[in-house]
Amino acid sequence: MIWDAVRASRGWLDAANGTGDTELTFRILKLTEEAGEAAGAWIGVLGQNPRKGVTHSREDVAAELADVVFTALVAIESLGFDARAVVSECAGKVQRRIS
Repeated sequence: MIWDAVRASRGWLDAANGTGDTELTFRILKLTEEAGEAAGAWIGVLGQNPRKGVTHSREDVAAELADVVFTALVAIESLGFDARAVVSECAGKVQRRIS
């Protein structure tokens, strides 16, 4: 399901916005936006903004982190790679490192 959704999202973005380097740049930069939203949600969990107080839950943070992951997978596919293979290779590298 994840991999189908990633490929469908890439196809939808390709059709709507094209596939040039400028579009690819925006897809990669979108990761920064999503990571910022995750950071903002964590700040909201901790109530670090005295004006706002506690504004988010850990579930909100998890959802924002999922957005980061999904956006990264779409960016990998947009680079022309199979996201599943790239992530599997990364997981294998980490597993070897910690074993």
